[in-house]
Amino acid sequence: PMERTVAVSKTMTRHTGAILTTALLIVITAMVAANNPQTQLPVQNDWVEPFPAFKIAGNLYYVGSRGLASYLVTTPEGHILINSDLEANVPMIRASMEMLGFKFDDIKILLISHAHSDHCATSAMIKRLTGAKYMVMEGDVDVVESGGKRDFHYAHEPHGLYPPTKVDRVLRDGDEVKLGGATLTARLTPGHTKGCTTWTMKVNDGSKTRDVVIVGSPNVNPGYRLVQNPSYPGITEDFEKTFRVLKSLSCDYFLGAHGSYFDLEKKYPKFKAGDAAALMDPGGYKNYVEEREQAFRRELKKQKSSVDKSP
Repeated sequence: PMERTVAVSKTMTRHTGAILTTALLIVITAMVAANNPQTQLPVQNDWVEPFPAFKIAGNLYYVGSRGLASYLVTTPEGHILINSDLEANVPMIRASMEMLGFKFDDIKILLISHAHSDHCATSAMIKRLTGAKYMVMEGDVDVVESGGKRDFHYAHEPHGLYPPTKVDRVLRDGDEVKLGGATLTARLTPGHTKGCTTWTMKVNDGSKTRDVVIVGSPNVNPGYRLVQNPSYPGITEDFEKTFRVLKSLSCDYFLGAHGSYFDLEKKYPKFKAGDAAALMDPGGYKNYVEEREQAFRRELKKQKSSVDKSP
């Protein structure tokens, strides 16, 4: 009976701690957002709303917010973090890691999906706090090192700028990032940004090895010029490359830079209820890539038609 009492007490303590941590994060988020124009973005509020941290499979964990996905790959030699996100997200990432039993200071490598502020605005901060090595795909290096000032589309928009961050390793398509037995492969999927990166890795799911795909972004953002774009002449060809690459990948666990890509909020309750395969969605991955390619082709056709009709 005493053992049961102690176990219940520990469970209640963890539960109470989690509630207090979440409440504190909400307060911190509100304070940071109120005092930092960087987080005053014309986007959905879910970018800075907490979301439960959880183990996806093997040594891969979700430590992002409700709208901005961040991933932790753990190893005996330290950890790899994918996506630093906005300043308001840093205390959430730290708290998520601690709730999972990992130390924020043990981040050794920092990666990103692409060089937009919502995924890399606090890379300089995380480097400073942890000493992590920052590794970025070649096409995005000049953008992150300029703090967004060399972005082909958002260079002159205040919400697209962030603290410049020195890159420690320049990645190229197919490069591997290794740490403590974990290996991630960087696949160049350009268009959304010139160095947009889709990360792939394998995880041990029980007795089986599964393929993970973390999609960078195949989206044509509002205002993107796909035809006669002087700041990104090869944007159409790069999007074409992206869809070829995405369609070639083997995918069991479908993930992405935003939870909305892979229906995180719909899948998580099933996962939490005990459906370990809720995030395994090869069919959903295939459908997502096909739908995004169709959207790209519709926009390309529309823009070409507009150019053809211009005097």
